[in-house]
Amino acid sequence: MFSDLCALCVSVANILDTIVEEKKREVARLPERALAAGDLRDAVLERGERRDFMGALRAASRNTQHATRVGLIAEVKKASPSAGIICKDFDPIRIAKEYEAAGASCLSVLTDEKFFQGSLDYLRQIRAAVKLPLLRKDFMIDERQILEAVEWGADAILLIVAILDDARLKRFHDLARSAGLAVLVEVHDEAELERAMAIDAELIGVNNRDLKTFKVDLGNTERLAAKLFRRTGILPVSNVKRENGDRQDACPTLLVAESGIHTRADVERLVKCGAGAILVGESLVKGGDIRGKVKELID
Repeated sequence: MFSDLCALCVSVANILDTIVEEKKREVARLPERALAAGDLRDAVLERGERRDFMGALRAASRNTQHATRVGLIAEVKKASPSAGIICKDFDPIRIAKEYEAAGASCLSVLTDEKFFQGSLDYLRQIRAAVKLPLLRKDFMIDERQILEAVEWGADAILLIVAILDDARLKRFHDLARSAGLAVLVEVHDEAELERAMAIDAELIGVNNRDLKTFKVDLGNTERLAAKLFRRTGILPVSNVKRENGDRQDACPTLLVAESGIHTRADVERLVKCGAGAILVGESLVKGGDIRGKVKELID
């Protein structure tokens, strides 16, 4: 029993490192090429239809018909290292369509296969089935993965600050933005928030899950939101007074709260501290009533 617990502690503590090592092996199998911003722009143009990920989130945060006034990035998610299989009856197309019908602003699609049982195929299939903007949720360590994201149907990518040095973080962010992709820059602590602000990230996600212990604390969004808005000197969208139905002088950075969001009270707490959007997966698919759960969180 003791040895099993110790093994579990080690696996939890090293899970991010383990995932990154696997990503290095996956990336090594991609065709060698150096990417320029023009290559990504060409790929976006070749794909055709553009979907405005950032615009969809901002529109939701201004929607006076919803009391919570928050954008929802609903996640198509089958499993995770911390929770195991989340959705046993997993049908990504059905789930995506239910999210769209329920009023989600955007979708996040897990494409990591080994640890989250996702797939790039899901991204392409979902794009053909719904009209919402799509985020490729994966562990991006190489610019070729950004090209993959475009080719398979993503309108946005995730950059996890914890797994990138400053040079790659800035390069990947600039490449994606110049091609017209949205970039969700994910942080876990104050040092990572500083690095995200240093590249002028306009979409910052605060992960409430400690990647070393897997403990979830919504207070993490509260702490980092306070730091962000103190630093900019501008109020978060949720706290700005309306004039003629619009918020004035809102912070240009949109804050996304991620992980540990299960109830309407959770959402209200996060909106109060300045979150303009939430990213939710597990609590939406686990109960079986996707539309009911979405309504509970954002209506």
